Amino acid sequence: MFVSLLALVLALPGAASAVPDNGDNSTKSATSAASGKSTDSAKGAEGLRGNPKAPGKPGEAWMGAGVQMHEADSTHGNPPDKKRAGLLATVHGVDVSSHQGNVAWSTLWNSGVRFAYSKATEGTSYKNPYFAQQYNGSYNVGMIRGAYHFALPNSSSGATQANYFASNGGGWSKDGKTLPGVLDIEYNPYGATCYGLSQSAMVNWIKDFTSTYKAKTGRDAVIYTTTSWWTQCTGNSSAFGNSNPLWIARYASSPGTLPAGWGFWTFWQYTSSGPTVGDHNYFNGAMDRLKVLANGG
Repeated sequence: MFVSLLALVLALPGAASAVPDNGDNSTKSATSAASGKSTDSAKGAEGLRGNPKAPGKPGEAWMGAGVQMHEADSTHGNPPDKKRAGLLATVHGVDVSSHQGNVAWSTLWNSGVRFAYSKATEGTSYKNPYFAQQYNGSYNVGMIRGAYHFALPNSSSGATQANYFASNGGGWSKDGKTLPGVLDIEYNPYGATCYGLSQSAMVNWIKDFTSTYKAKTGRDAVIYTTTSWWTQCTGNSSAFGNSNPLWIARYASSPGTLPAGWGFWTFWQYTSSGPTVGDHNYFNGAMDRLKVLANGG
């Protein structure tokens, strides 16, 4: 399943390229662009665009919360130059949490967004109260959609969290419009960067999650991370590159150097401050390749 997707994506000339960064990811404070309530059950002060300054307690994180805190975002919402980044074909997408509340999906569709991921769960005690509107709303407007889980490796086992995610929105069906679930594994926004786990323990936790998720759904979970965190907290493990698609987080003009084991990225979160909603992404390929990923190869 993943091998067929690998062959398709590697056929894209720009799929494995990583253009050197020119230092455009170092000036803006990780929290200066957003303000408002620090809860994951209310919109930020900027309406649908806003994320709060920083999560305060479990349940309040979103995809990229730790990245914004540790790596900042100087993109100001501007998409990268595709030629400079070595991209020949892309599909535009967004990711949302309940900080965005009820999302204006028709507005995003009209702006060219064609896929969306919604936060479903965090740890084993949080479910996004806006998940149904976001997950079903994006689907109903015509987008290919998926769900993600914000991992808390210090709170319970990978298997426990994978089961919780799969049972609360993170499942998969072969309907051509549902993408595999995502493991959001990044800087801990609530405390110790690596959640108090050693590098080997972190790798084992991720293996526990991904193997359980595949057993539960039949799909290999996408792994969302950033190269810096992955290097620090897993020892730059190469154990997942042949099975789990990579969603790289990097708010810059290119995806940069990828974590070990991955020769190309499948998704790239390139900004946390884009139009309508904050987090915007590219899929590394044309729409037909995205449909292959949705259909499971």
